[in-house]
Amino acid sequence: MSISATTAMLMSLEPSSGYAAGPRGDDSQLPIFDAQKVQLRFDISADFVTAQVANNVLILALSTGRILRFDLDNAEDIDDIDLPKRPAEIGVIRRLFLDPSASHLIISTTLGENFYLHTQSRQPKALAGLKGVQVESIAWNPSQPTASTREILVGAADGNVYETYIEPTTEFYRRQERFVRNVYNAQDGPVVGLYADVLSSRPETRRVMLATAHKLLHFMGRTGRQGNEGSGSIYAKLFEGETPAVHEVERTSGPAPSSLVVSPDAPDSPPSTLDSQGVERTYAWLTSQGIFYGQLITSAADPAVLGRQLFRESRLLPSAKLPPVQTSGGRSRTQQPPINSIILTQHHILALVEGRLTGINRLDESVVYNQQVLDPGTSTLGLFADHQKNTYWLFTSTEIFEIIVTDESRDVWRVLLQQGKYEEAQSFAKTAEQKDAVASMTGDHLIAQGKYSEAAAVLGRSTKAFEDVALTLIDKGEQDALRKYLLMKLGNLPKKAVMQRMMVASWLVELFMAKLNQLDDTISTKAELTTTQTTVSAADTQKQLPGVRKEYQDFCTRNKSDLDPKTVYEIISSHGREEELLFFANVVGDYNYVIAYWVQRGRWQQAMAVLKKQTDPEMFYRYSSVLMAHVAMDLTEVLMRQPDLDAKKLIPALLNYNKVSEGSVSLSQNQAVRYLLFCVNHANSEEPAVHNTLISLYAAHPSKEESALLGYLQTQADLHQQHYDADFALRLCRGHRRVQSCVHIYCAMGRYAEAVELALKYDDDGEDGADSGKGWGRYVELAADVADRPGNDEALRKKLWLKVAKKVIGQSKGIKSAIEFLKRCESLRIEDLIPFFPDFVVIDDFKEEICAALEDYSRRIEELKREMDESASTAQHIKDDIKALDQRYAIVEPGERCWKCRLPLLMRQFFVFPCQHAFHADCLGEMVMQSVGMGKEKRIRELRSEIGRGVAMGKRREGMVRELDGLVAGACVLCSEMAVRMIDEPFVTTGEDKGEWAV
Repeated sequence: MSISATTAMLMSLEPSSGYAAGPRGDDSQLPIFDAQKVQLRFDISADFVTAQVANNVLILALSTGRILRFDLDNAEDIDDIDLPKRPAEIGVIRRLFLDPSASHLIISTTLGENFYLHTQSRQPKALAGLKGVQVESIAWNPSQPTASTREILVGAADGNVYETYIEPTTEFYRRQERFVRNVYNAQDGPVVGLYADVLSSRPETRRVMLATAHKLLHFMGRTGRQGNEGSGSIYAKLFEGETPAVHEVERTSGPAPSSLVVSPDAPDSPPSTLDSQGVERTYAWLTSQGIFYGQLITSAADPAVLGRQLFRESRLLPSAKLPPVQTSGGRSRTQQPPINSIILTQHHILALVEGRLTGINRLDESVVYNQQVLDPGTSTLGLFADHQKNTYWLFTSTEIFEIIVTDESRDVWRVLLQQGKYEEAQSFAKTAEQKDAVASMTGDHLIAQGKYSEAAAVLGRSTKAFEDVALTLIDKGEQDALRKYLLMKLGNLPKKAVMQRMMVASWLVELFMAKLNQLDDTISTKAELTTTQTTVSAADTQKQLPGVRKEYQDFCTRNKSDLDPKTVYEIISSHGREEELLFFANVVGDYNYVIAYWVQRGRWQQAMAVLKKQTDPEMFYRYSSVLMAHVAMDLTEVLMRQPDLDAKKLIPALLNYNKVSEGSVSLSQNQAVRYLLFCVNHANSEEPAVHNTLISLYAAHPSKEESALLGYLQTQADLHQQHYDADFALRLCRGHRRVQSCVHIYCAMGRYAEAVELALKYDDDGEDGADSGKGWGRYVELAADVADRPGNDEALRKKLWLKVAKKVIGQSKGIKSAIEFLKRCESLRIEDLIPFFPDFVVIDDFKEEICAALEDYSRRIEELKREMDESASTAQHIKDDIKALDQRYAIVEPGERCWKCRLPLLMRQFFVFPCQHAFHADCLGEMVMQSVGMGKEKRIRELRSEIGRGVAMGKRREGMVRELDGLVAGACVLCSEMAVRMIDEPFVTTGEDKGEWAV
């Protein structure tokens, strides 16, 4: 065979001519199996003698002794391998054995020569320990190692079974096998099949299946372990110490193909390891009578009889059950030819009989595929399966066919359903229709068996008529199953089916309440129930109650949107279930209902426990009145933690509380006052109603002490902000005789006279209280303090003190003490007080004050006389200065210049000012006109024009000159107010040279 390096080494599938593919979008219309020819894109000069496929690696052995290794994931990756010796020396390649991972390949020839080839090598190495052994089968290590084979079993044509451990090596003198040991002899001809795995129930044990043409042996037991891995046999102990379970078939006269095959790995399953061998596989043993197959169970009630149980549960598919083979003339053969080869897929058996490929469902042995792939008489190498990739192949000496599998499990659910394997059928149902059919039949079957709870769970997922299922469960009296069914249906109903969901959910509430009442009745009547036949004892009922209650709570939480609160309240209330009622109200967030429920029953602490968790202000407004009357302190604590409350809306509750508790609670313990103070001092409330309510509570309290009210009013005054209604506060304070507070409010309003009158009035009424320490009542002292408040308004202050003086003098505590008290106001004179003294007062009581007043008047008269003399002297000095003005002069130096034009001053008429500034008359006029208003400027121009033309003569001219001089020379333009008004003028005008100012 020659392979061109430039030829694309690709393989492509060529659909068989006997099948026309349908549309690929619907796999259900395609056959489950279809053998398609693989078209090699290069020429092969020799026939195939054997082949193997594993892990997407294809091995072809040619009659020339060449081996081709294809990587199906990379079609261009082909290894062309030669054996170390020519076929004439070692024989033609007879069998290939490839482990499931495609890491290890054992090659056996017709002359008993055996070779080993690792996946990373292209040089087969001779297996000296197996020289002369005609290898028929191999049991690979269950752990599927890749670096070495570890312990494997080799079945020979002479019935011997060898154990070996192959480890690739590059050393020339070192053998590939660590050891080779004969561990068993079947004594029944060639060992056509070997399989080893680990049992999940007993991980320390292994199972070995050994097949000959007529016997199938099942070994199970512990394996021996040597000190070092690979140092000796581990299966020898198993074969020596265990007696196998044997299944034997009738011997026939002629030879017939025989083999042992195992089903492949499940799709998407992890790679096999010793720890993951618990998956039960299927085996099939090809015999002369047919196919003996069954489940490779890994656990049994009695492990000692695992093999016998396995054979007992296996079945024989006789060759006669396969479709008859047609002759060339189209007629069926009278005698069925033997089966050439078999393989197992996930759910089927594929059998090859004289070129005809038949697919048989293992569950019911129905034929799902029967296709004549090869011409009669064509020699075949057999069927092969890739256990890891789930691909299947048919090889002849010249052709390769891949058996394409399309939706192999499509009908498995139906078969399992017919066999009554409902749970397995459900796992294989894919479409909604399939799942529904399985669920309906499963439910009916369970109901027939009396398993109502299991039936409810299954039927809840089906589309079987709701009324049929519900009525059936009701007729059977299975309320628990009915509840379970309704829960399942509610979970499957679409969200848009609002009415249906609401009706089912309401029905479920009714069922839950009935169940809970039934359990409570059972528990409460425990004594009577012990004498009757019951299915559930009282003790079991006691344990069941929390579970049902938890189920109800989960149902409410999960389906609260499907429950109508009003309906549910009525249902639960009719059953008298308080705990469930409150739980539902809490779940749906109807806290109004919960609080109202507790309030109606006077359970104030429970109501407060719910209210503490709320943030909706309306909740607090609604229940504050009743709660304030019973749990005022707790409610106040909660109210003070709510920042969004409008304190104005809580005033009715506060007033109601104050009315109930009035007289029995001090101001320091009054919760209404406490909350209002919190609003004022911490929440900084500016709401007048809040402040007015606080004042009303202070003023109306039975206590005569008004320090708290006065302190609040003083705090407001200190803040320079008055948020209360002064007139309202004044009326309240006067009505409740809060004199000090009234006086404070009058003063805050600036009505000092009324404040003094009020203080003195209550002193007249005998409200003076304790002695002030100075011999006067506290209200007289208060009036005196108020009289001092006007401050700078001495007239008002004196007026107020006169009111106080009248009151003080009118009291019978002695004129002497009254005058001492009134000395606090320095504005009062003795003459102001004399009118208030009674007529019978003796002057001796205040002669000292009169004498002091007269002396004071004498001093003031002397001061006035001195001031008059000083004023006369000042007036005379002014007259003298006026007379001297006419004789003033100024000296002008010869070279002095005009301050404006800088020309000599004596050139023309000029003015000289006391500040020594001098100007020409016309220059001064121009400067003045620039700085005065338009009116004066116009008048100056008129006067200068008339004087210049000589129109006016005599006194009129003199008057005009004096007027002009007064306008122009009234003040110096550089020193007077005119200069100040010109401060916004720039130093450099538009016509001047700015460079002159350069520094």
